[in-house]
Amino acid sequence: MSTNSIKIFSGNAHPDLAYLIARRLGLDLGKVVVSKYSNQETSVTIGESVRDEDVFLVQSGCGEINDNLMELLIMINACKTASARRITAVMPCFPYARQDKKDKSRAPISAKLVANMLTVAGADHVITMDLHASQIQGFFNIPVDNLYAEPSVLKYIRDHVPNWSTDSVIVSPDAGGAKRATSIADRLGIDFAIIHKERKKANEVSRMVLVGDVKGKAAILVDDMADTCGTLCLAAKTLVDHGASAVYAIVTHGILSGKALQAINDSPLTQVVVTNTIPHDDKKVKCPKLATIDISATLAEAIRRTHNGESVSYLFTHAPE
Repeated sequence: MSTNSIKIFSGNAHPDLAYLIARRLGLDLGKVVVSKYSNQETSVTIGESVRDEDVFLVQSGCGEINDNLMELLIMINACKTASARRITAVMPCFPYARQDKKDKSRAPISAKLVANMLTVAGADHVITMDLHASQIQGFFNIPVDNLYAEPSVLKYIRDHVPNWSTDSVIVSPDAGGAKRATSIADRLGIDFAIIHKERKKANEVSRMVLVGDVKGKAAILVDDMADTCGTLCLAAKTLVDHGASAVYAIVTHGILSGKALQAINDSPLTQVVVTNTIPHDDKKVKCPKLATIDISATLAEAIRRTHNGESVSYLFTHAPE
């Protein structure tokens, strides 16, 4: 089966990533106009036939999250009513992924709500990357491929961190990311450390305790998302206080909201590396410490394999060339 019957459409969340994915597959992006009426209602016009086609809609959960989510739902529904054979929502960053459990009284499980909305709109399949909690896959009654940025992260460390095999240590900034960090450390064959953080209230860390040895080594912090970057900056300070020679942070989803860029510039972080699941070119202008890992190749290969009925599990351990 060729890529001829693949149609890739992009919403307004991250058209650059959609373009890179389409180019990687040797395709042009499908014609779609996503705009707003004067009363702020979202309007979607699919500009070409999708009847009996394998449709992939690329829309990341970033920027104006609610508007972008609504765009995606309407695009899915437009393709559904236009008789598309299969509709796959490609959501590199899954919206509301942090609201995945009832952690206090009367708290909503918003990630489950998003899953329900996608299914009701007509999605047949979801492709996402580094879900905040992998259990979110269980919120769906349709297949969900949760791809990992880890192979691309390993490649970046090998290519860009000097003397990584002898002089570096992987660090998890909290207990929740320990599994991710140990996996990366094991595959690189280097040491691992963890930071225990105590919070007094949400988005505010009061104290950090380092477990492990980073003296004289480059500490590589790994996490799934960086929002206000308070944790990363405090972790970097803690690592430098314990004798780390340099501190890199490698994060899958660089949300970088609020005063994050200023915090990074003022922190002892050597470099903050984020993937392009969320657009950040404008932020790189304000923050010279930001660097990018391009994950369009992984998403493009997942789309190709999905279309051809091949296994995508190869991508869990390998980064496409």
